[in-house]
Amino acid sequence: MPLVEVRSLVKRFVRRHGLFTEPTIVKAVDDVSFTIAEGETFGLVGESGSGKTTTGRCILRLIEPTSGEVRFRGEDVLAYSAAEMRRARRQMQMVFQDPYSSLNPRMRAGDIVEEPLVIHKMGGREQRRDRVAELFQLVGLDPAHLRRYPHEFSGGQRQRIGVARALALNPSLVIADEPVSALDVSIQAQVINLLMDLQERLKLTYLFVAHDLRLVQHICDRVAVMYLGKIVEQAPAAALFNRPQHPYTQALLSAIPVPDPDADRSRIAVDEDRFDRAAPLREVAPGHWAAV
Repeated sequence: MPLVEVRSLVKRFVRRHGLFTEPTIVKAVDDVSFTIAEGETFGLVGESGSGKTTTGRCILRLIEPTSGEVRFRGEDVLAYSAAEMRRARRQMQMVFQDPYSSLNPRMRAGDIVEEPLVIHKMGGREQRRDRVAELFQLVGLDPAHLRRYPHEFSGGQRQRIGVARALALNPSLVIADEPVSALDVSIQAQVINLLMDLQERLKLTYLFVAHDLRLVQHICDRVAVMYLGKIVEQAPAAALFNRPQHPYTQALLSAIPVPDPDADRSRIAVDEDRFDRAAPLREVAPGHWAAV
């Protein structure tokens, strides 16, 4: 049984333009389905506005889906009561995109990491403090800095605090929402290596949301490509990067920068006339699905 099953997930937003105009409905997530195996890193990629982040937030019910199913260890997450959802969040956590806005500037770093333990009433004060110090060491931070405020840390260190907070409750699933896109390139590799090391040590499962395809190729086992709310291709990472089938995937991959400035590059433009947006996914090779 997969750890996570997402079936026919839909999220619609109503956008109002003015007092006398009809509202429009935006399908941010439009009939999305995929599974994530235990211990796997599953990549969800696409341009800004493709619906990747909304999908991740719907899985955790940080945003309530319009319809569909989300199953975690076989149980329907969308049927949970508020109390059941709170308990489930011990097993499902998120690392947010922006380490500058996701940490409360008025709280000390140690209190930020301890907060999930307080909310879930786990351990006494001394036990929680010991756990926070342990988490700081786990993500490569000095426990002597527990009393510092977020502005006293660098961007990479702040994201490590976010990772420590996500790991405080010993989750099985971590949704990493573009966890390095707000960081300097020199720091990105450090955070990615940390995430991979933690996965191996703690047996974590990742849903890795990103638009940087080089990172996805490096760390993901399987990848799904989203375009305007739909998954248009899904395959093992090697198959997707070596043999992309959907025109949108081909266009995305053609935009990846290469180190050699003299290398021949044939940039492919996204041409909606080349594909049917309503086409269902079909298996074009074992484990490789594309809407072609």
